[in-house]
Amino acid sequence: MISPSGDELMSMPVSAGSVLGLPAVVGNQPYSLTASALKGAELAFVNGEEFSALMLSTPSLSMSVLRILAAEVRNARSAISGRL
Repeated sequence: MISPSGDELMSMPVSAGSVLGLPAVVGNQPYSLTASALKGAELAFVNGEEFSALMLSTPSLSMSVLRILAAEVRNARSAISGRL
């Protein structure tokens, strides 16, 4: 995360299979963070319409998404309360 003055506020490396932007796509909002990939990284993009169709047709995906979002909420609450 970068501040308006260009200072790095937070950095979070991700591993293979990571999913970015779930709250944005589920909430039909723009992705509010910036991401960059290392050279040689492979990325895939699923737009909101495709994502919605996948969620409706694949219940196991829907449950996985709910678990990921629940973990993000837990982590955010822990960070706010100072326990992270």
